[in-house]
Amino acid sequence: MKSDTSFRDRADAGRALAAALAAWREQADVLVLALPRGGVPVAYEVASALALRLDLMLVRKLGTPGHKEMAMGAIASGGVRVLNDDLIRGLYISPAAIDAVAQQEVLELRRRDLAYRGKRPAPAVTGQRVILVDDGLATGATMRAAIAAARLQSPAHIAVAVPVAPVETLAMLRPLVDQLICLLTPAPFFSVGQWYRDFAQTTDEEVKTLLSKAWRRELRDAAQ
Repeated sequence: MKSDTSFRDRADAGRALAAALAAWREQADVLVLALPRGGVPVAYEVASALALRLDLMLVRKLGTPGHKEMAMGAIASGGVRVLNDDLIRGLYISPAAIDAVAQQEVLELRRRDLAYRGKRPAPAVTGQRVILVDDGLATGATMRAAIAAARLQSPAHIAVAVPVAPVETLAMLRPLVDQLICLLTPAPFFSVGQWYRDFAQTTDEEVKTLLSKAWRRELRDAAQ
């Protein structure tokens, strides 16, 4: 747990998270999966500090019509869709409206897969221990989708590691995973960005640069 109440930026949060994950250092069967875009700078620091492999878990939030920042659910690679049924009922959101948003986000998932990975294949997750990393959780919808997508590939162990999240979201996720690591659980909790001094949006170029650096390191390590 950090002694202060915020992180300088995502890299700072990643280094703090790496310290909490020190027991995973140099484990050949461990794969760090970042949720783009904001989770990539955090996961990069974790993977670099602990000499672990880094890849992506492509997930997209389904924004509520008229209130895009409010998650009514999320989708992930493999056709995974999770929904916030209480919110959907409370706002009378129709199945057609949900499908329309989901169709747009599927296109964005495909664009990101091509932009970030290019011709690089998705990682083999079966039998591996995976650490799902994001820059923080609010409702937990995107992480629920990430967990579901990872579970479809039969990993040996699923851990979720994040710098900050509300207690109630962690309670919702805990039964879904084997391990849950979170550095800050502030209350009241209004947004993830509230707990970063610099929470500028991560760009596609930053994601590609960090992944390229991580993958080059992995090649060097494998050659030694």
